Formats: sequence, C-alpha cells, structure tokens
Amino acid sequence: MVTIREIAQRAGYSQATVSRLLNGDPTLSVKDDTRRKIIAVSEELGYATQTPRIALPRAVAVLSNFTPDEDLQDAYFNELRDVLERSAGRQRMDLTSFSTIGELIGQAAHFDGFIAIGPSLLSAGDLHALHAVLPYGVFIDVNPAPDLFDSVQPDLSQTILDALDRLIASGKRRIGYIGGTGYTMGLHGYPEDSRLIAFRNWSERLGVETDGLIYAGGAFTVDNGRRLGELAIRDHAGALPDAFVIAADSIAVGALQAFNAAGVLIPRDTSVVSINDQSIARYTSPPLTTYAIDQNELADTAITMLAEAIARRRAVRHHTFISTPLVVRGSFVPAH
Repeated sequence: MVTIREIAQRAGYSQATVSRLLNGDPTLSVKDDTRRKIIAVSEELGYATQTPRIALPRAVAVLSNFTPDEDLQDAYFNELRDVLERSAGRQRMDLTSFSTIGELIGQAAHFDGFIAIGPSLLSAGDLHALHAVLPYGVFIDVNPAPDLFDSVQPDLSQTILDALDRLIASGKRRIGYIGGTGYTMGLHGYPEDSRLIAFRNWSERLGVETDGLIYAGGAFTVDNGRRLGELAIRDHAGALPDAFVIAADSIAVGALQAFNAAGVLIPRDTSVVSINDQSIARYTSPPLTTYAIDQNELADTAITMLAEAIARRRAVRHHTFISTPLVVRGSFVPAH
C-alpha cells in the first residue's frame, strides 16, 4: 500500500503538506505547481485509487450559460471558457460543454461536478433539479444559487469603491455612472446591476455629487453604451461630470464612440474608468483605464474549489471574491 511518506519523498515535499493536500484541508495554501505535482505523483503511485478520501474530479461538465455572438460582452465569456479549458487541461481534467441546463441535467450521471459560465437567467426549478443529480458545482462571475452551489466572482463592490476613491483623490467631485441592468441571486431579481447598487451606496457615503448623472438600462453591449453616452451628452452638453464610472468595457467602447462623435475629449472634458480589461481596451481612443478581471485566477479558483468540495463531500457552500487591479491608460490617470 502506498503511503503519504512515499508520495512526499517522490514529490519532494513534506509529509504534512502532502497529507493536508490529499485530505482536502481547506486552510492549506500552496502554489498550483506544488498541488499539481503532488496529485500527479499520488496518481502515478496509485494512491488515489486505494483510498476513498481522494475524489479528484476528472470528468467535469461546463455549462456555457450564454448565447455566443460577436458582441464584446459575449466575447468576455468566450474568453473565460477558453481560459477554463486551458487551466483544466493543465490539471488533466476532461471537460464536456453544455449549452443548456436541461442537457446537463440529462447527462449529470457521467460527471463528478460542473462549472458554469455566463449570466443567462436560470429558474429555481432547474437549479434545484441540477443540484439533485449533480450537487457539486461552481458558478464563475455570477451567483444564482448561493444555497446550492459554490461561486467565484470579481469583487465588483470593492472595485466601484476603489474607482470612486481614486477619482476623488484626483479632484473629481461630480461623477456619473453608465451601465446596464439586471442582477439576480437565488430566487430574487433586482432591476439594478450590482455595480450600480455599489455605486449608489458608496457615492452617497463619500459625498459624491451624482444627481442626474446615472445612466443605467439595457444590455451590456456596445450599441447600448453608445445610446447611453449620447443621452449623457444631450443632458449635460457643456457641463459634463468630472468623470464617469462605466460598468464594463463593452459599454465603455460605445460610450467613447458617442463622446468622440460629439467632440468630447477624454480625459480633458471628462475622465472614464471602466471594468473588465478586455483586449479592446488597449485600442480605443483614448485607451481605456479599466479594472482587470483576472480570468486565469477565476478559472483556477473555480477548479480548486470544485476539487475541494468533492474531496470533502462539503455541504456548506463557499463564495470567493477576486480582487481587480487597476490598469491605467489614457482615459484616466490617477493622482499619485
């Protein structure tokens, strides 16, 4: 019988580290390379097959919960799915994609767990039906069923607060917001997106002037961003706010198009701070200052979370937030 000591010797790590990792200790923090090497050695020696404590997921379903098209919002989720596939490949997981929750429910018996990507609404009935046949799952970027499944998301409330702090520190006092609508958690739907909820909350607490400067509605698309930008220019021609916080790069691209068409110079006439750091942000005019959502970190965290939940047969749900560093470009340069 293979022992922890033999695995530790072969892998080159301490017995304590190997034991805690293979037994799913949630307090253990190790590098991904360390974790992958220990798991690989344990499998080579046959440890994973001789003890019921190890439940490393090999067959994992991916629910692509969005409708692919050429818009930037869906490009973000397509990129995230590609990142997840590469991350799973490095860890020797077999992924199978599903475009509907019904298809996944029908094939659930073939998988150890699932990871879901995308913002499309899912009914409470479908979510409970999925949990009944596949209880271990992680939602990336959204959290539609916090009592049923785990989730990993960017910390958008902290992102909005950081944006306001940096704008205020740079002398901005009138700050507008441009974004889409729609936010769900569990059985509850909200007309406002979580970023707008955070913006209203923090701007009030920080004493920021936002009256008449919030433009939120519609989809997270370039066309909608252009429409909202045109509305802001119409309402505040000659007296634009000092800056705009924009909910996503897809909307920011459209808003910049509207500003440029109207002769508004960024950042002279108003500054712009966005969220996502998609590749297009480097090529707008001017290039977007935007908060980066690290898709590799989202994917790696989701995989680790799923593996840990399966290994421990965990019934308590975990929800993790990922920080979002600011990438400074031409649309706003913070004060030092």
